[in-house]
Amino acid sequence: MLHIGILSDTHGFVHPGVLNFFSGADEIWHAGDQGNIGIARQLGAIKPLRAVYGNIDGQDVRIEYPELQLFRVENIKVLMLHIGGYPGRYDSKARQLIEQEKPKLFVCGHSHILKVMFDKKYDLLHINPGAAGKYGIHHSITAIRLILDNGNMRDLEVLDIPR
Repeated sequence: MLHIGILSDTHGFVHPGVLNFFSGADEIWHAGDQGNIGIARQLGAIKPLRAVYGNIDGQDVRIEYPELQLFRVENIKVLMLHIGGYPGRYDSKARQLIEQEKPKLFVCGHSHILKVMFDKKYDLLHINPGAAGKYGIHHSITAIRLILDNGNMRDLEVLDIPR
């Protein structure tokens, strides 16, 4: 059983409330647009970090983190990339990867809009944690935490802090 904290679109800033929200996490996943490598260092200092780079990330982040992550944890296949869309409106690259790899959990960012949706067509849980930074169009700082347990995803919680 693993407790996972998921965030995206920090753009160089992580609100202290997000760090507190992740205090019980076993791992943190960042779905891109970290803003700078300092964010990865900050998050990685508190918990193991899995991350991808986003469209605003420079070479410092891109050297250390890939465009996409495909991995299995707690018997759940996970696909994570920054630009993904959402069920019924996936980005073409995301749709191709979903069809090819058949993940059970798809994590993306980019839109700054928190969305958690079950996709019946591809039999997967789609998570976009919104935006955990202070720059962008969003009105709230958001993040997700959930438990992965031997093929099950449960106890999903949302952090929502007004900006």
